[in-house]
Amino acid sequence: MSKIESPEHESWVRDAVARFQGPLTLYAARLLRDAEGARDVVQETFLKLCASDRSAIEDHLAEWLFTVCRNRALDVLRKEQRMSQLSEEQVHRCLSPDPAPVELAERRELGHRVLELLEALPANQREVLRLKFQNGFSYQEISRISGQSISNVGYLIHAGIKTLRGNLFDGQAAKARV
Repeated sequence: MSKIESPEHESWVRDAVARFQGPLTLYAARLLRDAEGARDVVQETFLKLCASDRSAIEDHLAEWLFTVCRNRALDVLRKEQRMSQLSEEQVHRCLSPDPAPVELAERRELGHRVLELLEALPANQREVLRLKFQNGFSYQEISRISGQSISNVGYLIHAGIKTLRGNLFDGQAAKARV
């Protein structure tokens, strides 16, 4: 029995699937704008993990998984040459459980507005913002996942936040005046 077929390796892969399947699926779905395609990409990512040497990637597993997932999603996009919006139902299936009704309504309205504004950003800004704030990666990890320099990651995050903040607060100020 090889190391890759060992019970310890199987347990490690199962733990990785349990921990990263949701975040990877959400990440891939947003890159592909296709929930079904995202599930396929994530499945292929975990198949690659099954065949990989644990000792070579264990200390940077999250970064490795997101990089493999991103590369596979980009391959799919190149091959299919299509971009489709996630339906409202698909987005809600990926989100965590809702808070209290009043808070949910306020958050939902603000969340929809932020997502609308986020979609208006250039693709590279959207990607680094999602990696940073939805997946908690450091600038260095985002740099390795996206292929951007660390300084460019910082710039893209700064520019994206500045644009989002300006558009969000300009829209709220206009609502308050009506």
